Amino acid sequence: MSDIYIETPRLLLRQWQESDAEPFIKLNADPAVMEYFESIRSRSESLAQINRISTSIAQRGFGFFAIERKDSGEFIGFTGLTMAPFESWFTPCIEIGWRLSKEHWGHGFATEAAAACLKFGFEKLEAKKIYSFTSIYNKRSEQVMIRLCMRREGEFDHPNVQKGHLLVRHVLYSAVP
Repeated sequence: MSDIYIETPRLLLRQWQESDAEPFIKLNADPAVMEYFESIRSRSESLAQINRISTSIAQRGFGFFAIERKDSGEFIGFTGLTMAPFESWFTPCIEIGWRLSKEHWGHGFATEAAAACLKFGFEKLEAKKIYSFTSIYNKRSEQVMIRLCMRREGEFDHPNVQKGHLLVRHVLYSAVP
């Protein structure tokens, strides 16, 4: 278990394993999970994302960690910290994000995992501020931000979403130590 980075009462947040690939591909192909993204992800896109995330964790010591339920050993999604991959008035910045399989929504897993990641970011990475953002329509994720006691800073047009697209407008939240 030397690859576990963060542990919570119910979850392990860890480096990605080969066994995570198939459930991650399924997660990224679920239209309900990907509702607030421009499209679902293909198998090859999902595998490439795992590679990018794993490399980030190995190089930086942080990234989007795989989430494993302690009671079942099941992969249920990811959460963690990354450098926001675009330019905006608040970047460069550390972003916290999460994505869980639909059957694990509504159990507090996203909030539990993200709270542990915020603590990790402030204590281990000595971050001064951590941001989170999502489409203005993604009320479930926005509620996680609120439960994490993050502060709403406003809205912005996400530069990686096509202008005029329904999902271009995002809410922006932040947390400080």
